Amino acid sequence: MKKVAVLLGALVATLFTGIAAQGQNLKFAHIDTQALIASMPERDSAMTKLKAFEQDLMEQMDQLQVEVNKKYQDYLQKRDGFTPSVRESKEKELTELQQRLQEFQSAAQRDFNDMQSKLMQPIIERAHAAIEKVGKAGGYIYVLDKSLGSILYNSDQSVDLLPEVQKELGIKAKAEKVEKTTEKKK
Repeated sequence: MKKVAVLLGALVATLFTGIAAQGQNLKFAHIDTQALIASMPERDSAMTKLKAFEQDLMEQMDQLQVEVNKKYQDYLQKRDGFTPSVRESKEKELTELQQRLQEFQSAAQRDFNDMQSKLMQPIIERAHAAIEKVGKAGGYIYVLDKSLGSILYNSDQSVDLLPEVQKELGIKAKAEKVEKTTEKKK
């Protein structure tokens, strides 16, 4: 993965050098999409729903685990009194319960991932649309995502679009929120 990032960085640098040598004035920008998404109010709502969904799954899993443990403890206490055929039947039942628990855990993980995608996808799409709109309006050729970790260097000429995109989305920067809160308290 690192080799791909380095190769991509070298390719982009070569491309930029070639274009810059032709005398064109190119504009580049960068943004941290993770910071942008974290600042979006709808993310908080989505995370609250996701936590509630996760809690529900955990409660169901705990109930199933309690059932498995109870049956196992019951089996351990009574196994010496069981006939071989009853013991075999109880062991089979325990094995099936354990498999059910494992299948539920796998299904719960898939359901959680699906719910996370369902809740976050519209937020991500809205963020990307705002980045695209600000990028086009600013005349930028490329907007690179700092959160992906593939930017090896960015100069002062590369513009950080986070404040502009937050403004486009109607999100007040945290510094502005702190200043306004302080002003209200006075």
